[in-house]
Formats: sequence, structure tokens, C-alpha cells
Amino acid sequence: MDILSQILYDKTQDVGKKCEVPMKKLFLLMIALPILAGCATKPGVVSAGPDTYLVTRQAKTNFANLENLKAGALQEATEYCLSQNKNISVVNSSVSPPDIFGNLPRATVQFMCLEKTDTDSLSP
Repeated sequence: MDILSQILYDKTQDVGKKCEVPMKKLFLLMIALPILAGCATKPGVVSAGPDTYLVTRQAKTNFANLENLKAGALQEATEYCLSQNKNISVVNSSVSPPDIFGNLPRATVQFMCLEKTDTDSLSP
């Protein structure tokens, strides 16, 4: 092999090595992002109007028990109202099973925190 061919050959080998490292990093990033997203914290109680709030619990896998998610959301809602020395009144609750689009199971509770003297504060 002549010298010019050797130089060109070496340069093409260097290009392949330079692309190799970023591709590995890109691959690791693509693997790490969904894992890190799964470690997200629960959003907690969110205001939805005057004395009205939402709590959502989302599972970390598709194999979660929907009733346990709902119970956890109700427990968090109850504790929130009790911390304000108020009674809870559940306005609405729903559960969503996993779907083919990658959405994980979740439960949402919409509730109000009412004064303890309010006779309408008890949920039926």
C-alpha cells in the first residue's frame, strides 16, 4: 500500500472511531431516560378551584392493583383535609387501566375540604 492510501485508510478508520463513542452515549441515554422518568415523584394534592382539589396516583408498572391506587389517593386526600382541620367530601373518582399506548394505570380523586360545621360535608 502506498503512503497516500495508508493515510486515507487511517483517516477513514478514525472517522468510524469518532462516531462510535457518541452512538454509545446516545444509546445509553435512550435507555436511561425511561428509567429515570419512572422514578418521578407523585404530584401530590393539586388545587382545582375554591376548596376543590385533585389527587392522582400512577403506578410504576402495568401490573398494579387499581383499587390500591384509588385507596392511596383517597388516603392522601383525607390526610390533606384533616391537616386543615376540615372534612373531606369526594366529588368524583376514577381509575384508568393501562393501555396499548404506554399509559400506566392511575387513579384520580377530586374532592373538597369543607368546614367541620358544614352538614353537607359527608359523602354518601
